[in-house]
Amino acid sequence: MTPTEFEAALLRDGFSAETRAIEPDRVTPEHSHPFDVRALVLEGEITLSSAGGSRTYRPGEVFTMAAGCPHAEAVGPTGVRNLVGRRHQAPAG
Repeated sequence: MTPTEFEAALLRDGFSAETRAIEPDRVTPEHSHPFDVRALVLEGEITLSSAGGSRTYRPGEVFTMAAGCPHAEAVGPTGVRNLVGRRHQAPAG
């Protein structure tokens, strides 16, 4: 899937879309987000760790993370650039 196709799919599925770069070797301890994430790695690599284990994502690979899911992030030695989608949950009620 091309970045253009990925971005169109994000928007179709109710996500915002932005390109985000993270500096090399950045480690973010366990945390969670109040939104769903879907991202396409464009350059570099990132390792995500959660209760389900760890996985490294490289260019052309897509990762998803549900809102509230605890996870840690470790960026590779060349940094990472992602096309990231965020989808906030509708308030209950």
